Amino acid sequence: MKTVTLTLPDNLDMDEREIVMSLATKLYEDGKLSLGQAAELVGLTKRTFMELLGKYGVSIFNYPTSDLSKDVHNA
Repeated sequence: MKTVTLTLPDNLDMDEREIVMSLATKLYEDGKLSLGQAAELVGLTKRTFMELLGKYGVSIFNYPTSDLSKDVHNA
């Protein structure tokens, strides 16, 4: 695994866990990490990570719109 060190402003009102969760949700939303990888990054179970995604405005259904349109057409 890669290690990243960040220097953040003192006035950023987030603890380390919130920062990692924000990063993991964004990487999951962008399709860079699977649900399991994102959950592991934060140190959570998949279920707990899924439950918290809504708090960050991210859907657990990380499904491209183009694929959804194809599925609807095929149905």
